[in-house]
Amino acid sequence: MAKKAGRAKRTSSTRAANKTKKKQSKPKRAAITRERRKSEPETLRLRSVSPLFTVTDLERSVRFYTGVLGFIVGERDNGSDGALQGVMLKAGVSELGLSQDDWKKGHDRQRGVAVRIWCTTAQDIDALAKRIKAGGHALTQEPADESFGGRSLALDDPDGFHLSIHNPA
Repeated sequence: MAKKAGRAKRTSSTRAANKTKKKQSKPKRAAITRERRKSEPETLRLRSVSPLFTVTDLERSVRFYTGVLGFIVGERDNGSDGALQGVMLKAGVSELGLSQDDWKKGHDRQRGVAVRIWCTTAQDIDALAKRIKAGGHALTQEPADESFGGRSLALDDPDGFHLSIHNPA
């Protein structure tokens, strides 16, 4: 019994010492955190980004993204008249939205100007290029090794939105 009491005593004194150490270090960390928050703005912490493209022919674009690239249709948005107005497409964990243009900004406006969507995949880029070409779509950049590593290809969708697909491996 004497040994058990001694162990309990040492254990409780060790716990007390550890608590003292923790109490001493917490104010320092808290002060640094408070100081950092005052001196630097909080960064944006996103969990995902889902681009949305306004397209001239929604059904044509859905056929391109599903048939040529292999996206699947997730959600559908029908207007009050029942006509399809938009979709959310899924590929892996990524989403891309398409919506039918309502033409309020004119029929001849440009799309995809100065925008490139960079997509990363684990898939074989050369096999993907063959599938895209077999689907009747041209590449704007043939599969190529990148100077920063990996391999990529590029293509434009039917409305001219630029897509680069990259395998970093």
